[in-house]
Amino acid sequence: MKKVEKISAAENYAAATIGNFDQLSEHLFVIAPDVEVPGKVFVGEPLQSTGAEVSFTVVPAGAGGDFLHIHKTNEELYIVLKGEGEFQVDGNHFPISEGSVVRVSPDGKRAWKNTGNTPLTMICIQSKSGSLQGLGITDGVVLEDKTDW
Repeated sequence: MKKVEKISAAENYAAATIGNFDQLSEHLFVIAPDVEVPGKVFVGEPLQSTGAEVSFTVVPAGAGGDFLHIHKTNEELYIVLKGEGEFQVDGNHFPISEGSVVRVSPDGKRAWKNTGNTPLTMICIQSKSGSLQGLGITDGVVLEDKTDW
């Protein structure tokens, strides 16, 4: 089983790697003693994240869609990196493929499956619903400090 590896950390940051995306299927997420999800890895804990959870998932061709789930407080953003599939939210089905981005509210009953002939690779970002204070650059502040590289 592949593990998340810490790269560097200090007071204001943490960095880690899950490895090459081609090796994503070597990760194993254990939900309960008898429930395991191969090809899924979370990085919030190794990154010491305080505002978002990030997971990576690879779904083999023809797999997925085994169960629906919701969240208590977090909305999710799914970003499809490779492959194609079908997403289901509240009984609505729609196609997804490389470049698709799907936002699901906490109460949205969601699942996905791979409908293609190659692995479906996604990133999922969870954050507390309603917590965003500004979109885009409105939260950023450009500093007068110069980079040192």
